[in-house]
Amino acid sequence: MDTFTLVLASALAGAIMAGSMALLYLAGSRKPWLLDWALAGFFFFASSVLGAYAAKFGVTHFLLPGFGNAFYLAGHFGILAGLRRQLGLDPCWKLLGWAATAVLAVHFLPIVHGSVVHRLFLFTPLIVGVNLAVAATPWLKLGREAYVPYLPLTVLELVFMCQLSMRAAYLILSEGHRLTFMGSQFLQTSGSLFVLVFLSVATMCCALIVSHEQSRELRRASITDALTGWLNRRALHEVATRAYQRCLSRPAGMVFLAFDIDHFKAVNDRHGHAAGDAAIRHVAAMAAAELPGCEARFRTGGEEFAVLLTDMGLERARELAERMRARIAANPLQTGGESLGLTVSVGLAALAPGDLSWEEVLRRADTALYQAKQLGRNRVCVAAAGAVCRHVAA
Repeated sequence: MDTFTLVLASALAGAIMAGSMALLYLAGSRKPWLLDWALAGFFFFASSVLGAYAAKFGVTHFLLPGFGNAFYLAGHFGILAGLRRQLGLDPCWKLLGWAATAVLAVHFLPIVHGSVVHRLFLFTPLIVGVNLAVAATPWLKLGREAYVPYLPLTVLELVFMCQLSMRAAYLILSEGHRLTFMGSQFLQTSGSLFVLVFLSVATMCCALIVSHEQSRELRRASITDALTGWLNRRALHEVATRAYQRCLSRPAGMVFLAFDIDHFKAVNDRHGHAAGDAAIRHVAAMAAAELPGCEARFRTGGEEFAVLLTDMGLERARELAERMRARIAANPLQTGGESLGLTVSVGLAALAPGDLSWEEVLRRADTALYQAKQLGRNRVCVAAAGAVCRHVAA
């Protein structure tokens, strides 16, 4: 297969990548990193079209490889930019702007535009650097389990990087190679073939990451309470089971904090269900403000909540619960032009040596919560293994 056909096929692969990512964006996900990858496909398409034009008509003006190399670098960088944005990092498109301008500028130098080999030596390190950044970014950002969906793209980038490096090394160690722009020498033909394979597989790798992201969002929605953003009861079973297993394998504290809104039925009856929903959101936000870094927060039903605290003693947990109770009491909800005071009753319980499951700890916390209700509400009660101790709010 000659170079022209391979480059034309690469242009088609770039167009497919651009179209696929753009369609995924328009289909409803609206993730900005899909546009980054669509732009990457477009850059690869533009680079290949310029190459096909040069191969077909024998055009050798130095600006043609200049723009072609700039677009080619932009295509690789677009994959990196989309990946970084998908991982919550800055895509660094400004860096590409400077790099692409520099690539185009150096083509005005006779030593660069007069030699294909010199251009290969100059731009191969840039592409290899971008390939290496794509491979390393997920590994540095994510844990081992979360890294799995990115593994195909990582392998692809590393393989492409290796073949680029090997071809450059072959040119350095060998003599007698007189490469021409868009020529059909083996080194150039094989390079065009690798680009075609790279673009085809890269599109599939990006689609795999998109599929994983959608699955993760569905999973997150299935375990998240839509009203408060806290986890739901389904998530409670999974998170608490893992925490309990860790406590069995190593000494660690495990405390359940259970609380609910006092007189919540009266809030609904007097102010309506919209105000009731606002009260639940308000209490959840106030409680979360006193629980920085704690992700094990659950809305277990109506106005009922639970928090799982690990690696924490009972006394420290009691102090945290008291601060949470005080914050909620001191910050009334503003709704319908009036100020609505809210309080919570809180029960705490810690894992005891005889507990056979985390459910026993939560049941004791619930018992302490009911004790707080009986003692007048707006207070914190702590449950021991066989008794409930009262802690009255100031």
